Amino acid sequence: MFTRTVRPAAIAARSLTASAEAQRGMATLREIEQRLKSVRNIEKITKSMKVVASTKLTRAEKAMREAKKYGAANNELYKNVLGQDEAAGSPKILYLAVSSDGGLCGGIHSGISRNVKRTIAETPGELAVIGDKPKAQLSRAVPDAFKISFAGVGKDVPTFAEASAIADEITKNAGEWDEIRIISNHYLSAISYEPRVTTVISAKSLAESTSFNEYEMEEDVTLDLAEFGLANAIYTALVEGHAAEISARRTAMENASNNALDMIGSLQLQYNRGRQAVITNELIDIITGASAL
Repeated sequence: MFTRTVRPAAIAARSLTASAEAQRGMATLREIEQRLKSVRNIEKITKSMKVVASTKLTRAEKAMREAKKYGAANNELYKNVLGQDEAAGSPKILYLAVSSDGGLCGGIHSGISRNVKRTIAETPGELAVIGDKPKAQLSRAVPDAFKISFAGVGKDVPTFAEASAIADEITKNAGEWDEIRIISNHYLSAISYEPRVTTVISAKSLAESTSFNEYEMEEDVTLDLAEFGLANAIYTALVEGHAAEISARRTAMENASNNALDMIGSLQLQYNRGRQAVITNELIDIITGASAL
């Protein structure tokens, strides 16, 4: 008699427990489904950004190849002059960190910042920065060396007009300097880049150099040559850094898309297992109820 009384209550209790577990399972499934939807949307965005970066990379590489021709000629001009200031005394150095304002491109900005911090620690000097990303990092790391900064460069393929404006601003407002050491990303291939240093000297140092004094040149010509050399070097660094940034963004978006696909596969498997568990529990309830009846 007691057993017959307790059995319906036990069955009801098991039913309530199974119902609560089923509700929890459904809630978990809804959470997984929402997360799956979010990850799928992210994968679509990163895939689209990779396609855009691949398209921009072609233009950036073409502009870089043209700019590097002028950069090679610029380096040849200063090759025999560099090193003479060190023999006479320590030159006043202005470091120019060249990057951009854009994000979602891996560690391309932090690589420039690390190189600048290490170089300034070895050979102190003042600092100018192109780009908001390295500015935010370097203004905290070396605030005493900070001199001038530029923003809004790198949204599209840089032009010589932008480089000339930056060179003019540096000449007017960056104080006195004998050398500018431009630290920028050197484009190696579509998947690799590295920070490099390009040195440009001032008009005064150029005029006082022994090898340059062999040619009789007027002061205005020397000044114009130095200003053009600085603008040319900045332009080459901007264009090459832009190509490296687009390449890094494409690689970053490709990696993000691959990671999203891995997450989608894992979440889909988890969702299928949870859904199968809910179905199994429902079948057990039905079979248990039928057996009790």
